[in-house]
Amino acid sequence: MSQLFIRGGGRLRGEVTVQGAKNSVLPILAATLLTGDTVELRGCPRLRDVDASVRILESLGCEAHWEGGCLSVDTAGLKGCEISDRLMREMRSSAIFLGAILARQGQAELSYPGGCELGPRPIDLHLSGLRDLGAEIDDAGGTLYCRASRLRGREIVLSLPSVGATENLMLAACGASGVTTIANAAREPEIVDLQNFLVSCGARVSGAGTSTVAVEGGQKLHGCTYTVMPDRIAAATYLCAAAAAGGEIFLRNAREEHLSTVTAILREAGCAVSADAAGISCSAGERLQAVRPVRTAPYPGFPTDAQAILMAALLRSRGATLFEENIFENRYRHVDELTRMGAHIRVSGRAAVVTGVDALHGAPVRCTDLRGGAALCVAALAAEGETRISEICHIDRGYEDIARDLRALGGDAVRV
Repeated sequence: MSQLFIRGGGRLRGEVTVQGAKNSVLPILAATLLTGDTVELRGCPRLRDVDASVRILESLGCEAHWEGGCLSVDTAGLKGCEISDRLMREMRSSAIFLGAILARQGQAELSYPGGCELGPRPIDLHLSGLRDLGAEIDDAGGTLYCRASRLRGREIVLSLPSVGATENLMLAACGASGVTTIANAAREPEIVDLQNFLVSCGARVSGAGTSTVAVEGGQKLHGCTYTVMPDRIAAATYLCAAAAAGGEIFLRNAREEHLSTVTAILREAGCAVSADAAGISCSAGERLQAVRPVRTAPYPGFPTDAQAILMAALLRSRGATLFEENIFENRYRHVDELTRMGAHIRVSGRAAVVTGVDALHGAPVRCTDLRGGAALCVAALAAEGETRISEICHIDRGYEDIARDLRALGGDAVRV
């Protein structure tokens, strides 16, 4: 099993091109099912979750192959409507295939998804919205049996702005007759990217990025060539790495408008962050300052995916910072591992207080989840000595090659 060895204590200096967005490409891969045609995705990151999505597509009779950084998907041969329990358990976002399969095939059969254990992430909103569109769903025994002889557009009001539910309903609505309006929709940039992809395929979708998304269903979709947006959480990871270790870096293609809550806090902590059309620059001194309370919230609030990463950047800050996790219940599983490196963190329920220490030290640690693993990499760059990070399969779910990118930024990181 692979491990990461990171030797800290040195300042970063370098440039890296930010990979395509994991949370954008996964729903887009599901959306390719609606085309029955060939789609070329440029800038597609080579991730474990992308590989899992490709295996799902292939199990349904589709074809996919890589050409450099481009993933070509041909869904003309779609012949199935069932995803095995084994494939569903590989990643949480596998549920996104439900709406697309139902829209194209009129039926779908799959089990509940797997993924990082971050507490309950039910798909009740997905199922309720699909039922509103006319689907009949039997979820007895842990398997979802879905039927829809005809989906009909209507207004759907989400009780909370769920990203997955918004995406799933957008895909299903493309195959429904009439207009579907999704109220209290999630507003994340990845929702906008999904809309842009669907429009490139001939769909009529509008409103993404606002709280109301409208889909005029029944359009004949076709293939296209599309470039996936840059990954804002990967960008946040490398910004926090520079903040933790000190130094100067440039992230090509990163878009500050997608992570302004993160850059605002880094500036408050003492970093100099600037951005233009080419990307984001960040420089940081020896130690950061503690910042105002950090409370995770749906976009455009502070992203839960960046919580652990920012926490790692502030481990050697002057003063104490309060974190409040409002999205997932078990999002502090990385704390015990950071404590092994000398961090001072107190957790009580959804709150965690980070009190800066003078120095961190390398230690053997293990990844507990995707973003917790990235946080360990950030902390390791700021620690004295070598840190050995195990169970990095979690990191591979969301980072194409984190050791390569850290080396490009001047870090001492090796995958063994």
